[in-house]
Amino acid sequence: MDLNSLTAISPLDGRYRQKVNELDLYFSEFGLIKYRLMVEIEYFIALCNIPLPQLSDFKKDNFKELRSIYEDFDIVDAEKIKEREKITNHDVKAIEYYLKEKFFHAGWGKWSEFIHFGLTSQDINNTAIPLSMKDALINVYFPVLFELREALAAFADEWKDIPMLARTHGQPASPTKLGKEIAVFIARIDEQSKYFGQIPYSAKFGGATGNLSAHKVAYPDIDWITFANNFVNEELGLQRSQPTTQIEHYDNLAALFDNMRRINVILIDLARDVWTYISMDYFRQKIRKGEIGSSAMPHKVNPIDFENGEGNLGYANAIFGHLSEKLPVSRLQRDLTDSTVLRNIGVPIGHSIIAFNSILKGLNKLIVNTEKIKNDLDNNWAVVAEAIQTILRREGFPKPYEALLDLTRTNQKITEESIRSFIENLDVSEPVKAELREITPFNFTGF
Repeated sequence: MDLNSLTAISPLDGRYRQKVNELDLYFSEFGLIKYRLMVEIEYFIALCNIPLPQLSDFKKDNFKELRSIYEDFDIVDAEKIKEREKITNHDVKAIEYYLKEKFFHAGWGKWSEFIHFGLTSQDINNTAIPLSMKDALINVYFPVLFELREALAAFADEWKDIPMLARTHGQPASPTKLGKEIAVFIARIDEQSKYFGQIPYSAKFGGATGNLSAHKVAYPDIDWITFANNFVNEELGLQRSQPTTQIEHYDNLAALFDNMRRINVILIDLARDVWTYISMDYFRQKIRKGEIGSSAMPHKVNPIDFENGEGNLGYANAIFGHLSEKLPVSRLQRDLTDSTVLRNIGVPIGHSIIAFNSILKGLNKLIVNTEKIKNDLDNNWAVVAEAIQTILRREGFPKPYEALLDLTRTNQKITEESIRSFIENLDVSEPVKAELREITPFNFTGF
């Protein structure tokens, strides 16, 4: 670990740095600058393709060299822009001046005033940020979430035939299958994941107060609305919001945060359940040589991966909640409160990814303790009471629920023998008794 990691205030940039390095490209200051550059350059190219009269002689052969400015962008370039920002005290203006200098060096100075033509900073920010968000989810977030989902699917299949005592309100309940209980979480993740495909990556692009006023006053005969829609929707691959104020509404961005928040809530539920099963000795954990569970108790193998997962998911959700509640609210045509908040988008995503990987690591350590699970079933024959009373209801037996209530609410332990004795004393036909005798805690597990 280098000095910067040791002195970092945020654990994402310190202790967990290596776990979230991939997010640098999307949510760091470097990443934001690069995406802003891309939008500025692609916008200039789109103006050339109208073409604006003053840009008709800018050769399309230059587009490749122009795009290389952001494609080959590196830390040294970013530092140059940050130096300019110290003078301008404005981050987007610093990028504009940087590009203009590039134009003059390339011999394109006569066209340099069409960089950032008619735009406000939010036309760049509100396209660059959803672009980076979209790329980060596709390239980093979704693959890790899918890997976790597939691991759960493998365990659900592997454990599908293991009967297990269920617990409702913490008490023994009608048996289930271990694999099915894992499948519940898969279904929940799948259901919420569908919404990712329905929430657009929205972007604002419309000038100082959203009306394309500067564009219209300069070139009143151009259909700027169609241009803006095509640029955002087709060229950038986002969805243009209209009408807008100076900023994006952020409603769809908030919906994305809320969707990720729901995914995290599901995984908190999973982490707590697995933690509980470990505490019940239903799961044991593979021991890695040299790993220590407690500084005082040598015997301990803590479920730390699920605890780390739960903690990171909770922290991520606190930030997601603030982002989804704050960003859609702005005074009149805009205030600047969104600017500083937007710089934290990578924080909850980073903590979510740390949590996904932590839970995945924990899952891969699990060893099913079938002996403990079997013993718990064998020690809880009372749970077949539901099955017996349901068949008795079918047969028209008087007050079957009450009969089983009297049996199971005694202070005596309900065993296989006491269930058998109850069945033998029932006033029902022999075929029904035979049917009841077949029921055990190991096969009363439904579908």
